Amino acid sequence: MKVDILAIGVHPDDVELACSGTLLRHIDEGKSVGLLDLTRGELGTRGTPEIRDREAAESAQKMGATFRKNLAMADGFFQYTPENIKAIIRIIRMHQPDIVLANAISDRHPDHGRAAKLTSDACYYAGLAKVETLDDEGKTQERWRPSAVYHYIQDYNLEPDLVVDITGYMDRKMELIKTFSSQFFVPEAKEYDKEMSSPISGADFMAFLTAKARSYGRPAGFEFGEGYTVSRTIGVHSLFDLK
Repeated sequence: MKVDILAIGVHPDDVELACSGTLLRHIDEGKSVGLLDLTRGELGTRGTPEIRDREAAESAQKMGATFRKNLAMADGFFQYTPENIKAIIRIIRMHQPDIVLANAISDRHPDHGRAAKLTSDACYYAGLAKVETLDDEGKTQERWRPSAVYHYIQDYNLEPDLVVDITGYMDRKMELIKTFSSQFFVPEAKEYDKEMSSPISGADFMAFLTAKARSYGRPAGFEFGEGYTVSRTIGVHSLFDLK
C-alpha cells in the first residue's frame, strides 16, 4: 500500500505535536499519509505503553491516516544498529513514500536527534539494492528511496529551511494532541490528576504550542506554521512556487 507521505516519530505523540497540521492539510488535498512510531514511549512520566497505544490509534483515525505502525524499539535506549535501520527500511519499501517527515535533528530530548539520523540514514539505505530486506511473506523487497526527507522542528526553536502554512488546521491539530490525554493538559481527563507532572503536562505547554506555531508562521506571512529543516538544498521549478 503506497502512501505519499510517511511521518515517523520516535515517540507516539511526536508527529501530532510537530507536523500534524502539515499532514491534515495534505490529507485534505488528497494525499495519503502513513504514520510510524519507533517506540511505545514506555519511559514517559505519565500513562502506560498500553494507554499510549490506544491514544495513538485514536489519533490516527481522527487524522485520516492510511495506517499507523509501531516498531517497538526500546524507548530511550534504542541504538543505531543494522537491525533498527532495516526495520525502518522494511516500512519504507513496503509503503514507498515520496516524502518522509522525521524527528528534529537536534532537540531537548536526546531520542529525537538519534531518531532523526536513524530515519534519515534508513531512507538512504532503502535505495541500495544490496541492502536486503524481506516482506511479510518472506520475499525480497524492491529498493525504494523517498524523494525528500524533511525534519520537523520540536522543542528547540531551530531556524527553519521551510515553513508549511497550517492556518485553518490549528484547532484540528490541537484536538489530535489532546487525544493523548495521558500526556498533555486535558482538564476532563481526571484519572491523571494525581500522576507526576512533566514539562509537557501543564496548561502552559498547550499555550506554548500555539505561540510556537504563530512564531513560525508569521515570518512567512501565515497565521500558523510548522517549520522544517533539510540536509540538502531545496529546489523548485518556478519562483512562483515560493511564498
